[in-house]
Amino acid sequence: MATFKTTSFIKHDSYMTPKSAWKNIKDYIPKDKLIWEAFYGDGKSGEYLTELGFNVIHEEKDFFTNDLGEIIVSNPPFSKKKEVLTRLKELDKPFIMIMPCSALTTQYFRKLFSKSKDKIQIIIPKKRIHFVKLINGEKPKNWKNACNFDCFYYCYKINLENDITWLN
Repeated sequence: MATFKTTSFIKHDSYMTPKSAWKNIKDYIPKDKLIWEAFYGDGKSGEYLTELGFNVIHEEKDFFTNDLGEIIVSNPPFSKKKEVLTRLKELDKPFIMIMPCSALTTQYFRKLFSKSKDKIQIIIPKKRIHFVKLINGEKPKNWKNACNFDCFYYCYKINLENDITWLN
């Protein structure tokens, strides 16, 4: 059995959403709702959604202690998926979250959403979303925006036409 040990590994969870990720689904985001982009990051995600014509709240506020907007559209820190999904279920408001496709097969996801009258719907991008990595607010030198895993847009109470939507 192989093991992995290192003292130089530093976990960073700062991967910013490129504008293209929001542009790809702009037609699926309700136009008449006040959006809360709940995870601030570098602030650009809220700017991108605003540029695409949405009314957006994007402030550095704690997601776990606040409840803003009518719909939540965001890219949460993946290391906090379980906590974020639990909070989203508590809030019980519409959301679109970018998360790894593997989240769908976790036991906590099943427990939270399998018996819900409002089912999860998925939008599958045409290709991988290449996030912008930041360490201490800066792009690392020689970093290539090449994501090595796939993400879905997880939708709740969005009432899409299909349960699975494949983007072209």
